[in-house]
Amino acid sequence: MADVSKEQIEAKLKEYIDPYVEKDLVSAKLVKDIAIDGGKVTLAITLGFPARGYVDTLSSKLTELLGSLDGVSEVVVNITTKIAAHKAQKGVEPIEGIKNIIAIASGKGGVGKSTTSVNLALALAAEGASVGILDADIYGPSQPRMLGVTGRPESEDGKTLQPITSYDIQAMSIGFLVDEETPMIWRGPMVTQALNQLLNDTKWTELDYLIIDLPPGTGDIQLTLAQRVPVSGAVIVTTPQDIALLDARKALKMFEKVEVPVLGIIENMSIHICSKCGHEEHIFGQGGGMSMSEQYDVDFLGALPLDIAIREDTDNGKPTVVADPEGRVTEIYREIARRVAGKMSMQAKEYASKFPNIVIQ
Repeated sequence: MADVSKEQIEAKLKEYIDPYVEKDLVSAKLVKDIAIDGGKVTLAITLGFPARGYVDTLSSKLTELLGSLDGVSEVVVNITTKIAAHKAQKGVEPIEGIKNIIAIASGKGGVGKSTTSVNLALALAAEGASVGILDADIYGPSQPRMLGVTGRPESEDGKTLQPITSYDIQAMSIGFLVDEETPMIWRGPMVTQALNQLLNDTKWTELDYLIIDLPPGTGDIQLTLAQRVPVSGAVIVTTPQDIALLDARKALKMFEKVEVPVLGIIENMSIHICSKCGHEEHIFGQGGGMSMSEQYDVDFLGALPLDIAIREDTDNGKPTVVADPEGRVTEIYREIARRVAGKMSMQAKEYASKFPNIVIQ
């Protein structure tokens, strides 16, 4: 039996297209080492995105793939993750303590953007990343309620705020600083100043990702974020109905104009499954998010059901990803999280000289 060669190993690996980077691992430069010792092949794979829920699957697929080669008797796959800081808009400097900022936008209210934002943040954390969430809705902050957090952030120096930690993610919101029933009767300049302070005066600690939950629309806050905040990518949340898709297109176009990459589209409330009889119905229409992604050549990141448990979980201060960690909806959120992070890992240039990489086993 002839020994297998490195070229044969690489050729075989190219047959597997990773679903999150949408390339084979060799072309994506994720294969860091191939060691051959007789019939034993040892691979070193380094992913650029958190993938705790995917590592076993990837290892199994690569083991099976390489095991089919003549001359291979044993396959060992070692997988690690290095999350790097990626390029943001031109002329916008990175923020200390934050590698990547992901903006979650909708263009229209009532599509479940905040619920999606908090569950996406928790899903990234569940996959192994260090994550924060900034509630950028000054007029109607919802993250404190969704995260089950009360109380005010502390300040060690009288100038900066300590983020409040809930379910292993760091959070900041105007809702931590004012009473829940107090209306914020502020004009645009005050709102944008408040957003800047919440972002820059918070002592974020070594975040791989900061999720910014934007208010609906394309107004002052969105433009401030797009022009002054180093956003690595944006995610658009919509429902299948035409009116929601119309506003989602505006949000997508806004990010394109300010040169913020749109990582993809999430279709929320895609299908309703009756909790009594199991009947499935597309009450908001069907396929709108997918057709929009095709029209604008952006990724369709996934579809989430209209499920009463999602609403109940966030109202109770324990979002679905932590309330039902093994459930089907959580599985969808984590799949979407890997797609978002995988897409980002392959785009732009890394700020390797400015940010040390964090290794997640």
